[in-house]
Amino acid sequence: MMELYRQILTRYWGFPDFRPLQLEIIQSVAQGKDTLGLMPTGGGKSVTFQVFSLSRDGICIVVTPLIALMKDQVEKLNAKGIKALMVHSGMSPAEIKIILDNAVWGDYKFLYVSPERLDSENFTERLAKMQVNLVAVDEAHCISQWGYDFRPSYLNIIRIRKILPGVTILALTATATPEVVVDIQEKLGFKQKNVHQVSFQRENLSYLVRNVENKNGYLLETLQKVKGSGIVYVRSRKATHEIAAELVKNKISADFYHAGLTTSVRSEKQDAWISGKKRVIVATNAFGMGIDKPDVRFVIHFTPPESLEAYFQEAGRAGRDGKKSAAVLLYNNADKTKLKKQVTVAFPDVAQIKKVYNSLCNFLQVAEGFGKGQTFGFQLQEFAQAYKLQQAMVYNSLKFLQMEGYLEFTEEVDNPSRVYFTVNRDDLYKYQIANAAMDGFIKLLLRSYTGLFTGFVHIDEELLAKRSGISREQVYQYLKHLRQSKIIEYVPQNNTPYIYFNKERISIDRLKISKENYGARKAEFQKRIDAVIDYATSTTTCRSRILLSYFGEKDAPACGTCDVCKSLEQLELTNYEFERVSAEVKRLLENPCTYEKLLLELEGDQHKMRRIIKWLLDNEKIVLRVDNLLEWRE
Repeated sequence: MMELYRQILTRYWGFPDFRPLQLEIIQSVAQGKDTLGLMPTGGGKSVTFQVFSLSRDGICIVVTPLIALMKDQVEKLNAKGIKALMVHSGMSPAEIKIILDNAVWGDYKFLYVSPERLDSENFTERLAKMQVNLVAVDEAHCISQWGYDFRPSYLNIIRIRKILPGVTILALTATATPEVVVDIQEKLGFKQKNVHQVSFQRENLSYLVRNVENKNGYLLETLQKVKGSGIVYVRSRKATHEIAAELVKNKISADFYHAGLTTSVRSEKQDAWISGKKRVIVATNAFGMGIDKPDVRFVIHFTPPESLEAYFQEAGRAGRDGKKSAAVLLYNNADKTKLKKQVTVAFPDVAQIKKVYNSLCNFLQVAEGFGKGQTFGFQLQEFAQAYKLQQAMVYNSLKFLQMEGYLEFTEEVDNPSRVYFTVNRDDLYKYQIANAAMDGFIKLLLRSYTGLFTGFVHIDEELLAKRSGISREQVYQYLKHLRQSKIIEYVPQNNTPYIYFNKERISIDRLKISKENYGARKAEFQKRIDAVIDYATSTTTCRSRILLSYFGEKDAPACGTCDVCKSLEQLELTNYEFERVSAEVKRLLENPCTYEKLLLELEGDQHKMRRIIKWLLDNEKIVLRVDNLLEWRE
């Protein structure tokens, strides 16, 4: 079988051999073992389930919450001649029905599903009829309420086990703490624990923290000095525009990217950066998923993210080709204040969350007892203005209602137009004869696109207008006319984010926001914020070791290349020596004392001890009080 896996890999992906861990995961799944694969960003997670499934008869169900990534993978598979489908809540009921029918009766290999669809009757009915060879759960950390992106709809995956009791589950994630690793396996009903993991250590990646007040000036100066391609991560869409414009003004090839842009514009910007036409992309965290650019020399976080999971994933987009690269975090005291404030912002009062839910249902005209399984286009800004609510509070309330399982909110936008012929070829021919005015346009559609009789096909009205020599508006009118004549199903392009109701609307007094869960999640969020602050402010521990320890690798060696290791190198000390002595200093200074007494208490080379104390003083880890006593500063 190993040879067959390699043949599939070479035939479809052009690689002669697997990356570390890929083959081990495939073999584990082939033995019928439920498997959790922990692979860093860019490690090739999707290849594991894709290669395995192609080696077997039947279809693979892939659960993923990221619609943009889902679209990207389905398009890539179809381009390779591998038949793949996707179902998510941004689609019409007619589309979903046809896609699920095709998954049952058609010769398809992959069905990508967003987690909230798993609970629908339509899906579970069709699933029982499918010949499923594997269930792959991407972004598996979403199933754990201790994970940094918990989604209750992931808990529906366990129901698949009841419908398909003999089917193996492969769970994949790039970021999971030891607690989350255990939780994933329990929530997915693993028959026995089975984790395959590569070390998260990236020897070619230097982690650097720069404490700077003038971030714009630092960024500009750095980008003028360093060579190569890179990403600058910021927190807001507005900042992507402003910083990219400033870089361009200073003759640095740069562009901006965020989720509010249309698919075509995002693709254009992405392609320009990947091909090297643009050197720097300034982006929100919407950028990076599914983008495989090996020669990224630097990732700079202009502002710190809210978790080390997010930081590790985003920083890990640098240096995938194995060459020396840098992950830089710009940080100052204002960031610390903002991060701490995020806890309050991310967890609105329960009364506010309830108010947002009630207002939302009124805004969308959903009556009590109705709404379950329905999708609504939703503009957050318009809603917030209509009810005089703060946008940040609305956004975080929606996220909390999502965590509680009442609804799904997606900011992912830009569903292209889709067309499907609802009549067979004979009936279409009769219609063309009876409606000569539509004949030419129908022929144009059939010449331009294939598969129109088997499922919804993405179309481009602009392209049809060019080919036919008529206006886009006229193309739209023709399509509407064919839909009204019941010849086609036509879903026009939609650029609106949406809300999907997992449950029917309930009265406000029945809306439960569990105080225990609320408090526990808030504490967990606080822990993640604290971990980011500790990482950014630590001056005594190797950056790589901090990150690896967070993900359970407690005995990792010092990297030797981060700013902390370089600083210690100048002191002619090993990381271990420095950490041992500074821990001893901290213990001794539980009772503040004079410099001379501290030096006397420390064992070892006195010259080295003096250098360490000086370094700790220079970096404000210890302070000299007005009474001439030293004390440790937390």
